Amino acid sequence: MAPRGIAAAVGSGLDRHVFSRSWRKSLGGIALAAAFAWSGPALGASSNVRISGLTNLAFNTIADLTADTSLAEDVCLFSSSPTNGYRVTATGSGTGGAFTLAPPSGTNTLGYEVQWKDQSGQSSGSQLSSGVPLTGQLSSATQQQCNSGPAVSASLIVVLRSAALSSASAGSYSGSLTLLIAPE
Repeated sequence: MAPRGIAAAVGSGLDRHVFSRSWRKSLGGIALAAAFAWSGPALGASSNVRISGLTNLAFNTIADLTADTSLAEDVCLFSSSPTNGYRVTATGSGTGGAFTLAPPSGTNTLGYEVQWKDQSGQSSGSQLSSGVPLTGQLSSATQQQCNSGPAVSASLIVVLRSAALSSASAGSYSGSLTLLIAPE
């Protein structure tokens, strides 16, 4: 039997398809989208947040389906709240907002995990549950686009667990991940 593998891509704003031989598992990708919220006192001053630096992440071919595979991306997360605080809420494109990738046909999905850390350069963070805000995050960014000060201030981590990889059917998978960032 030929070796099995899996290829994956995480995209920013668009689906990215990765194809491989039929004996390999192939993931189409996860399209990332970000939404922003703001709040403030009634008399004018408002708190804003901004995220930038989301780019394509590609898992490429994963030959070892017995080990977890993860990718981390550093982003610029700016908050103008008095405490530099924010919360992040993630929602996937699976049923009920689940973090799943779907094949082009069939019903077998591939689950993934999303983690967030309010520091850059991290390979693990707090696990997010779909639709549940992760509160108490603090931004070290001093400018909206991180033009000066730290260039990045947070880490987004996507994890494909070995149990999900080894039980996934062959095919091309795709999905989307939406991040809602709000000041605190």
